[in-house]
Amino acid sequence: AVSGVFAFSEHWRRATVVLGASLLWLSLVRLSCDSQRVGVLAVRSRRFDAFFTAVIGAAITFLAASVDALGS
Repeated sequence: AVSGVFAFSEHWRRATVVLGASLLWLSLVRLSCDSQRVGVLAVRSRRFDAFFTAVIGAAITFLAASVDALGS
């Protein structure tokens, strides 16, 4: 929700950093909770889900941080 607010207010870098951070948080939640607790968030095995969301979250956060600010 926070990422959407930033995106609608034209703060795209903040939106992508928040989105990447939320995926990193999801990977920690998936590692710490069992499949009964996370319910619909459990797609594959616990390790695969955590690894996949951590890689995607780190990539999104890295790309958002590495893009030039375009003059601002």
